Amino acid sequence: MKKIGVIGGGIIGLCTAYYLAKEGYEVSVFDASDMSDGCSYGNAGMIVPSHIIPLAQPGMIAQGIKWMFDSQSPFYVKPRLDTDLLKWGLKFYKHANASHVEKAMPALRDLSVFSKELYQDLAKESDSFFYEEKGLLMLFKSDKVEEEMYHEGKEAERLGLAVDYLSKHQVELLEKGTKTNITGGVHYKGDAHLYPQKFMAFIKQELSKLKVEIHTNTTVKDFVFDGNKIEKIVTDNGLFRIDEVVLATGSWSPSLAKKLKISISILPGKGYSFTLKDKEQKPSIPSILCEGKVAVTPMANDIRFGGTMEITHTGDTKINKNRLQGIVSSINDFYPDMKIEMPKTEDTWFGFRPCTPSGMPIITRDKKYVNLTLATGHAMMGLSLAPATGKIVTEIISGKSTSVDINRFQI
Repeated sequence: MKKIGVIGGGIIGLCTAYYLAKEGYEVSVFDASDMSDGCSYGNAGMIVPSHIIPLAQPGMIAQGIKWMFDSQSPFYVKPRLDTDLLKWGLKFYKHANASHVEKAMPALRDLSVFSKELYQDLAKESDSFFYEEKGLLMLFKSDKVEEEMYHEGKEAERLGLAVDYLSKHQVELLEKGTKTNITGGVHYKGDAHLYPQKFMAFIKQELSKLKVEIHTNTTVKDFVFDGNKIEKIVTDNGLFRIDEVVLATGSWSPSLAKKLKISISILPGKGYSFTLKDKEQKPSIPSILCEGKVAVTPMANDIRFGGTMEITHTGDTKINKNRLQGIVSSINDFYPDMKIEMPKTEDTWFGFRPCTPSGMPIITRDKKYVNLTLATGHAMMGLSLAPATGKIVTEIISGKSTSVDINRFQI
């Protein structure tokens, strides 16, 4: 039986371990942390086939430059002299065109729809993670953003997704949880959501049943090679002989890839979230407050708000109050009755979303090493795309044809 080492214990790594173990492989997961935090826990919990337009898109450069000088803006590049940032920026610029978007959209749709189907299967096994299909409301206040959202909705419809265009009154008929200060909304009816912490607890339980070994607080330091094959994983807790390696380390992928003499262009997009417990008055349908790019997700009795994309580095562990203030201001602007206050530092979560310059995830067999598969770079879509990624990695390692075409998900 093949021994597989999955490096990375976030949602991508754990879903990959789950499908590999289901296929009958002997699986070990390695993570440098205690696996109680990270992007997989504090994200907005949205499963979004609607998100078919990659971050690298026309207009994003001009918009990004405007936003760069506003520390409360939704998208912010932390200015610094850094070769990785310059290289990433140049590649992003090259990808931000209509041709790239046109090719990317069907690939992202197929991956997302497949992932949602797998979530539906998982939800049949357990209702512990509050999986619901209420769709996603894109709420807006300005004519300019309405026009953009209408255009995106039409692109989604063209690719077979179910979309409704709603007036303010129609939104209020649908969203009975609280009053909204908007001009209208676009409802993507096929989207879903869940409670991330509860899902992570569920998947860990499943891995335990499947006898997957999880090595927490274990840092992968290096590798032992035999020609173009990885033979052992070297950690601070000893050596592990393996037959296959899966690299699923998110924003930390580039530094680990350097040990393999592979270049992966990923920068962390820092995002924040906070969760209000047992909130009676709250929106009932997951929403994005478009002007502020703030995600709002009801999760059982709680409500989570998340947002901002700050291109930075993994050493940047300070909470930027200006970024947080931008989120709070947006919420109060869109939901005037909610009266949300700035969360305390200890109640504020942040995480690093692994952003590729193309805006596309990397799911591929490596070209250099015969037994290495890459599963990283999912940006804000990690939770949404995790089951599909795990299933596809399992198909790659098993030598099967993949359920979704992965040509667009290369390095």
